[in-house]
Amino acid sequence: MSTLTIEGWCKGDGDRKSTPIGEVHFDIQGPTHTKLEQAEEQLQQTHARETMVDVDMALMNLVLPEGYGPLSDCQLRVYLSQEEQRGQFHLVGHRASDGSLIYTNAVLIAQLS
Repeated sequence: MSTLTIEGWCKGDGDRKSTPIGEVHFDIQGPTHTKLEQAEEQLQQTHARETMVDVDMALMNLVLPEGYGPLSDCQLRVYLSQEEQRGQFHLVGHRASDGSLIYTNAVLIAQLS
């Protein structure tokens, strides 16, 4: 299991820019890690731009900064870096109260333990 602390962002409907919200904490457990690796392999083989991995929020131990949760949905967006073709992912979801996009900075899949 990997516990991550990553800078988070919020983009409201109609906002031109995202605003930083502080640190987002969550866990990537074995089955989710496997899904991320499989998604990376699929992208390398198919040359697709990106894919989304569904996650169980209850297993993620997701902790958002005050005022930015809960989320109505949550997925991990997986894509390949253009230079090295290595898989990266970031958390993407929508705030339940108003539908604002909540997301994190990206992490290399290879960095997970």
